[in-house]
Amino acid sequence: MVDQNRAYLFKKRGIYYFTRRIPSDLKDLYKAERLTYSLRTKCPKSANKQVKDTLGNLKQYWARLRLNNDLVSGKFLIPNTNKQKAILQIRFSDAVKQYLEIKGKNRGVTFQKSVERTTKYVVASIGDKDLGSYTRTNANSFRDYLFKKGLKGSSVTRVITIVKAIFNFANSENGLNLKNHFCGLQYDRFAGVGSREPILIDDIRVIQKRCMEIDDELRWLIALISDTGMRLAEATGLLIEDIKLNTEVPYVSVRSHSWRPLKTKGSKRDIPLVGKAMWSAKRIKEMSESKFAFPRYNTSTFTSANTASASLNKWLRSEGFGQYTMHSFRHSLRDRLRYVGCPSEITDQIGGWSNKTVGQSYGNGYRLCDLNMWMQKLV
Repeated sequence: MVDQNRAYLFKKRGIYYFTRRIPSDLKDLYKAERLTYSLRTKCPKSANKQVKDTLGNLKQYWARLRLNNDLVSGKFLIPNTNKQKAILQIRFSDAVKQYLEIKGKNRGVTFQKSVERTTKYVVASIGDKDLGSYTRTNANSFRDYLFKKGLKGSSVTRVITIVKAIFNFANSENGLNLKNHFCGLQYDRFAGVGSREPILIDDIRVIQKRCMEIDDELRWLIALISDTGMRLAEATGLLIEDIKLNTEVPYVSVRSHSWRPLKTKGSKRDIPLVGKAMWSAKRIKEMSESKFAFPRYNTSTFTSANTASASLNKWLRSEGFGQYTMHSFRHSLRDRLRYVGCPSEITDQIGGWSNKTVGQSYGNGYRLCDLNMWMQKLV
């Protein structure tokens, strides 16, 4: 399928590249004699489609240039120092809209909010400019702004990763050849980042005992996580019907919902209910009058896991366990399963951790009864 466009394609290390000679009457607008850039695909069909689209766009664009030699849109253009400087007329905010429209589909509210928050940081620090106008100095200023706001190294990394993704997506989607100055920024990625210590088993028992004494919605949430190792958002966004008690092996079904998508594909799983998680599940079933297991943190469109995190971590501090966070229970589950000799592949399935090998993704995984055998060893 690529043969019909062979003159405009070549392959390098398995990746297809587009190449096209600059028409002789337009050469004075360019530094190079050819336009050459990576199509970022190894698929012949995809490469052929991109070439077809690019050739059509170039034909229209060069036609406009010929009508008015001073018309410079910036698309694919490398400016000659003796000519008008080409500036791409796509602002960062416009690139964000395009990114959300295409990449943001079915990604949930959290994804959109993180992109919107990052956009606010960019606009506040270095302005909403045309993509081609950002410089390395701007990128360094943006990095410094994030640290001055008090963000930790890990948070700065997440924000910069989003900016790079938006920039790269605009480059790829619009067939541009702009340098991404947000790549390769130098900074301490561990600045202000503390280690998350797993909760000692004796402390888990004390916390679980207090949860049973207080016996309310927040303590049910803590108890449920303490013996399942679920992520806080996963547990907070559960439906009542996700809790299965009338089965041979009682379990909680972790599935994606419109108000709370899952972090990864491997996060979809069933976790046997044991110990205080079983107690919590029974109390939720007995007392809840909502379709949500934890209605105070859910609406039909959003799960407020951050609000839950703040409340529960505050309670842990008040009980004398300020060295831990709710996520520490997840670290502890890994250790607890390790201590009873649970195979790492089963541990990964219980916790929803990503597969380490391709082979692990084959088949349907371990049966619920197999998982339950190891979970029972925890209690």
